[in-house]
Amino acid sequence: MPKISSRFQQLPEYLLARVPARKKALLERGVDVIDLGAGDADLAPPPAALQRLTEAANEPAMQRYGFGLGLPAFREAVVAWMAKRFGCRFDPYSEVVPLIGSKEGISHLAFAYLQEGRVGIIPEPGYNSYQGGTLLAGAEAYRYALRPRTDFLVELDEIPDDVLRRAGILYLNYPNNPTAAVAPLDYLERVVRRCRELDILLVYDNAYSELAFDGYVPPSIFEVEGAREVAVEFHSMSKTYNMTGWRCGWAVARPEIAGALAKVKSFVDTGQFMAVQAAAVAALESYDAFVPRNVAIFRERRDAAVRAFRDAGFACDAPRATMYLWIPLPEGIASADFAERLMEDEGVIVLPGSGFGAGGEGFFRISFITSPERIAEAARRAGRVLASMTAGVA
Repeated sequence: MPKISSRFQQLPEYLLARVPARKKALLERGVDVIDLGAGDADLAPPPAALQRLTEAANEPAMQRYGFGLGLPAFREAVVAWMAKRFGCRFDPYSEVVPLIGSKEGISHLAFAYLQEGRVGIIPEPGYNSYQGGTLLAGAEAYRYALRPRTDFLVELDEIPDDVLRRAGILYLNYPNNPTAAVAPLDYLERVVRRCRELDILLVYDNAYSELAFDGYVPPSIFEVEGAREVAVEFHSMSKTYNMTGWRCGWAVARPEIAGALAKVKSFVDTGQFMAVQAAAVAALESYDAFVPRNVAIFRERRDAAVRAFRDAGFACDAPRATMYLWIPLPEGIASADFAERLMEDEGVIVLPGSGFGAGGEGFFRISFITSPERIAEAARRAGRVLASMTAGVA
């Protein structure tokens, strides 16, 4: 057998890769499964996007290669939305990179900025593409544990000087997956200032910028003075518009940074299906009509989840953003054990904190991806498992 490369062997297991097979097996056994695992809501995309996709799929010009340019109208819609939402202006052709979902863009960017001897600073728990890109680029992953004592923020002053000197990329994601933490503007200002001092590329994953509640309005990193020098920001159609399977997103940055990502992508793909980009234009243009109602549904689910899990014996706060609860477990109960018991005994799928890396141990994540009634039922089942395991620990 051909020998696997050492960089491949460093890749950890991707937790969500094995969940569908486990879920299928449970369903085949007749189990009433409640899946609160992936951030993949059971809600419909904007009607305008569905209509435009149908139309565009029948247009011969849309069937051809999009290449890196893609559909010009998508680029124009992105810059119009960024200007309206954040007051940040970008050139649609030199500062926007259309993506086949933000995940691939985040992973591929590392090939332009990391190499052997360099470091990617990765929040842990965190999205797997941060370490995936870092490790596949041959660089070292420095994992910073997100814990309550820092409000789940990455504090650069706590990172060793040797690591900071070798760092090529800092990955940040606020509002955060999986912890649901948000970052104050003064914190982002400190981070931008340090990245400029250290010449570190700040990769800002802003996929949850529109899923916010109670009057909170998440910023763009580009609202911070000086961010244009060192930052790139990623956005996705997935969460805001319930378009997870469509795989469509974008990155924005100054031309040198955007161009580096575009060049890497020119060697690994030939662009997103242009009919999907056309549908994304329709979705972005329907923002005012669609997004507030969609966020209201998530807010209702958030409130139901917080209430139900508290009633079931868990400690949890109402997050100001995202579609997640990051719920602590009692001392002595491993998150993987809890998630396994909950799945096998009660048919409820949640993600253990340890599945996001060692820094996530002691917590588990649920997603607001089904109705309040089903979330409440999942919480009752989780409470039974918690009571059983707590009795075992005692």
